[in-house]
Amino acid sequence: MAKRKLNKRQQWRIEKIQKERTERLNRKEKAVEAQAEAGELGPEQEGLVIAHYGQQLDIEALEGDDTGRVFRCFVRANIDNLVTGDRVVWRPGKSETGVIVARCERNNLLQRPDNFGALKPVAANIDHIILVIAPEPEPHDNLIDRYLVASESSDIPAVILLNKTDLITDQNRAQIDALLGRYEALGYQVERTSATACAGQPAPEVESLVRDKTSVFVGQSGVGKSSIIQTLLPDELLRVGAVSESTGKGVHTTTTAKLFHLPGGGDLIDSPGIREFGLWHMTPQEVEYGFREIRPLIGLCKFRNCRHMGDPGCALDAAAEAGTVSRERLKSFHRILQDMAEQQSRGLRIT
Repeated sequence: MAKRKLNKRQQWRIEKIQKERTERLNRKEKAVEAQAEAGELGPEQEGLVIAHYGQQLDIEALEGDDTGRVFRCFVRANIDNLVTGDRVVWRPGKSETGVIVARCERNNLLQRPDNFGALKPVAANIDHIILVIAPEPEPHDNLIDRYLVASESSDIPAVILLNKTDLITDQNRAQIDALLGRYEALGYQVERTSATACAGQPAPEVESLVRDKTSVFVGQSGVGKSSIIQTLLPDELLRVGAVSESTGKGVHTTTTAKLFHLPGGGDLIDSPGIREFGLWHMTPQEVEYGFREIRPLIGLCKFRNCRHMGDPGCALDAAAEAGTVSRERLKSFHRILQDMAEQQSRGLRIT
């Protein structure tokens, strides 16, 4: 469908609104900077990034009299990208504002490339990635593998959570069991749940996953991430979208990554739904490392420059023949390498 062209008046209104927003933001930022210059800011203290809104972030105070309160803060220009889950050093100002002056060292960082190949950070300091899939939209191992490669490359454990088990039928049961079985055989933790079947109450298997840990939920839109989070945080106003009946793809319901404290202990980061998880920023060697069963085969091919695409003496093909590497996973590996090559040919830069 062609994109509707805006007339001059509509373009002027949009530009005017954007300009006014920018001016308001600049006035607030200058006011906070003036407080800093006048020595009106409070002492430095540690805080936690719980939401990111462009040039402003919501910071939760972790010490002092304001512990637990949330402040809308600006970021000093000399600080690199901050994401939800980061711990920072900040100084409080007036009217629940503040300035972030430093970022604390990260334990880990989950990133993904955007449509232009540039890396975009998703979340920091997380204990595990919970990859949510569902019978609808139909789960595909290639999409799952992209998330798993990203988690392996970041050294962040991944858990596969099958939601909407009430939608499993005699027609799709065997396919789903075979899909999950491949990952269980590789040592990945696989859990099953149904947010709707629990009548609004948190499922025990989900509660045990997130208790006393910082978790980030990922997965394509429509698999029920927001529905699961609503059972864990019933007081939070999260909009739950339905899967489009015409396309079978999900509708994005969360617009920014946000961190929530769980009543039973632990933190949860809900990130915007994405339909694909590109790995264009990686090298083929890094993708090899991201496949657990392929990792031990690195360097065993007959030729050093083996592309693993049917080359003579390829150790991966031999492993597939022997059954130690599944045909499905090898096909997914090939698909990822092909996608990377296509993106590189379009001029995307590998960083």
